Amino acid sequence: MARTALDLPTAFGTTRAYRTGPPSGEPIILLPGSGGNALMWHRYIDTLARHRPVIAVDTIGEPGASVQAAPIRDGRDGAAWLDELLAALEVPTAHVVGCSYGGWLALNHQIHHPGRTASLTLLDPAGFAGFGPRFYAWLIAGGLAAAAPRPLRPRLARLVGNSTILESELMSLMRASIGFRRALPVPPVFSDEELRGLHVPALFLLGARSAMHDSRQVADRVGSLVPSARVEVVPDAGHALPTDQPDLVTDRILHTVGR
Repeated sequence: MARTALDLPTAFGTTRAYRTGPPSGEPIILLPGSGGNALMWHRYIDTLARHRPVIAVDTIGEPGASVQAAPIRDGRDGAAWLDELLAALEVPTAHVVGCSYGGWLALNHQIHHPGRTASLTLLDPAGFAGFGPRFYAWLIAGGLAAAAPRPLRPRLARLVGNSTILESELMSLMRASIGFRRALPVPPVFSDEELRGLHVPALFLLGARSAMHDSRQVADRVGSLVPSARVEVVPDAGHALPTDQPDLVTDRILHTVGR
């Protein structure tokens, strides 16, 4: 399927986005997690693009083809960047899918710029717990497992709960990001007031074994504060939800945006 690379101006720098799929319709915007870029969606794009336009983004401040020119200091800045990106894409409304840090950005955009989002699909989003020792241990263990010989990686992936290391495409992204200095803020926890202000249709997909937060607690909190949200805790999945359960994630995205 043909893809077009776009370099789009914002006040925070030039953002690279890749567009494919039908020429019209409300697009699906794909925002990667921390340390990632549009490549993380490689196994999703063709399937999603059979139903809607798809725009995969290299988030500003992450490793990729975007070029940052001004700091993003907090969630409000992150929301402003995404709103300017949608304006540059000439997209009045969009279905936004965000993984981890991308989910935090998507939520901030809806909080600070309501009306531009048709739906949210949030894959184990950040912003519901501080980054504690368990999360950093998960990151370190994943990095060590990724450096192991290829025949050992399937067993190690199960031990550390990180299926990302089994994807050769994503491993190339990991190697490219070594030494890259991220220029993005650590996401604070969303307040109850911020979450109560969410009125857009939203799906929260949470990995039951997430190292980022207690998914059951997050599900209960979102369920009590966001009436427009559906929450699903996914068994046999952790924070690497898109690689742990790709078929389920694809199905849920398409169900949320409308096939």
